[in-house]
Amino acid sequence: QVQLAESGGGLVQAGGSLRLSCAASGRTFSIYAMGWFRQAPGKERQLVAAISGSGGNTYYVDSVKGRFTISRDNAKNTVYLQMNSLKPDDTGVYYCAADRVGTNILRLGADLEAWGQGTLVSVSS
Repeated sequence: QVQLAESGGGLVQAGGSLRLSCAASGRTFSIYAMGWFRQAPGKERQLVAAISGSGGNTYYVDSVKGRFTISRDNAKNTVYLQMNSLKPDDTGVYYCAADRVGTNILRLGADLEAWGQGTLVSVSS
């Protein structure tokens, strides 16, 4: 089973940028669809962006379209989330997740195969 570890969170002012990374263990990273989820204080965890195993298909929640970009480097077993024009509403703990069934990433409440430990992003106004 793949294991995931996020990095790159921090404190940033509104309008700033951050790049999150999620490093995966194992030799079969490319068979996993990947997702970035956000849990804001007092709210449920929400899917922010997702990417297919090959990287050819991506999904974004409406609130981040045009500002966030998800990408992956299968040679490095890493998925990224480039976040630009950050807003205070983007504050939360960001988790990456993996599943061999791509549609599971998009399914609300799905029991995904692997989760990272999360990295905190704080955006000040």
